[in-house]
This record gives sequence, C-alpha cells and structure tokens, in this order.
Amino acid sequence: MAKRKLTSTNSINKENLVNFCGMIYAAEMLGGRWKLIILYKLEKRSMRFSELKKIIPGITDRMLTLHLRELEKDGLVERTAYAEVPPRVEYSLSESAMALIPIWQELEHWGIAHKQRSLNPV
Repeated sequence: MAKRKLTSTNSINKENLVNFCGMIYAAEMLGGRWKLIILYKLEKRSMRFSELKKIIPGITDRMLTLHLRELEKDGLVERTAYAEVPPRVEYSLSESAMALIPIWQELEHWGIAHKQRSLNPV
C-alpha cells in the first residue's frame, strides 16, 4: 500500500481524531475486518503465518501480512524469528493485547446473543 503524505487532509484528520479520545484511538488500532480476528486467534498460543492463514477464513496472504505488520508496529503482536533452516517465525500477543482478551470475549458473547435475536425476532 502507498503511504499517505503527513500533510494530507486524511493524515491530519486521523491524527486529530486519534488524539481526541481513547475510544477513537482504540478503534484506529483495532479497526478493519481482520485485526481483531487475528488477535482473537492468537489468544491461546503463538502461531506461524500458515497456521493463521488456515484458521482465518477468506483472508489473503497480502492482508494477513499487512495486518500482522501493523499489529506488530502498534505493539499488539510480537514477532519471533528463529534462526533455523528453514526459517521459522511465530506471532504472539503482546502484554498490551492480552489486556484486550476480556473485551473481545464480551464482544463475542454480545455477537452471539445479538445474532440470535436478529434471527429469531420476538
């Protein structure tokens, strides 16, 4: 993906909003279709790229790579490279991301309940 200029209206608005409040900052860190799912799948153990790809339906190699890089840059995922042949890389949750576990568990409970209500309206 191309980088946006720091002086673009989009970049300026993003910076102003992210600095506005914690909710917007959190939404920016976790926003998008795949980031929260990636974190959720890493909850129980470290995983390799290919493992993540298998258990996240529909994600492309490119999107998984981009989001893992962003999550690592934002301090939510830790990347560990092992000096082996062939090279092995594993991804795991950072301490900061582990603090989100109760939040996404509550989101999952809410999602299940809301889905049931939507499928079976009173």
